[in-house]
Amino acid sequence: MSIRYLTAKLAQQIDEELMGPAGAFSIDQLMELAGLACAQTLATVYSKEKYRRVLVCCGPGNQGGDGLVAARHLGMFGYEPTIYMPKPGSKDIYQRLKKQCDNMMIKSMPSDASMDDLRSTLSSNDVIMDAIFGFSFKGPVRAPFNDVLPLLSSAGKPIVSVDIPSGWDVEKGNEEGVGIVPNVLVSLTAPKEGVRSFQGRHFLGGRFVPKVMEEKFQLNLPEYPGFDQIVELPLAQESQRL
Repeated sequence: MSIRYLTAKLAQQIDEELMGPAGAFSIDQLMELAGLACAQTLATVYSKEKYRRVLVCCGPGNQGGDGLVAARHLGMFGYEPTIYMPKPGSKDIYQRLKKQCDNMMIKSMPSDASMDDLRSTLSSNDVIMDAIFGFSFKGPVRAPFNDVLPLLSSAGKPIVSVDIPSGWDVEKGNEEGVGIVPNVLVSLTAPKEGVRSFQGRHFLGGRFVPKVMEEKFQLNLPEYPGFDQIVELPLAQESQRL
């Protein structure tokens, strides 16, 4: 059977169960595993010999937390990440993840950096990681992100998006035409309805999903190769809607 694509409601339900009594995961654990999968995806597609400099763009929510974890792992993989947080998260976990990056001497742009500063930084990086908006995003895109997304899209650099490209609706995709169109996507837990038509390289990072939940929600997840945290998905899979 084909892998199942998730609606917004189901994605939220699975997240809640993973972190509830049934799943018994902490949010720290899930972010660590998700961020590691994102870093491994970028490293699989873009070698550090050619794409060493990575601009990791983080939103204020859990998506941004995944990005901060990915930045730390990319630094340990030998890349040179720079963190850009147009609107830093205020939660304690976000602050701790940022501190971990600081302790790894990972560079960060000022959160109040101008669009000219961002444009200049983009020109000196090789690849972009988009960890701004997650599956809970609802449009329209508001400041400061309404200026940020077009700049990222027009930079002419390859983009790796985390879970769902920023600006896309989790179920309707990029129907408004304002979202980032990445070269690579790493879906977390299971792919979302809105990315069915995605035409780039598509990876799944969700090796933390318990067997009981995979069966309960009929996710039909593929096997992960060896000890990898990711598995590449074929293009435009046909699968049932939940």
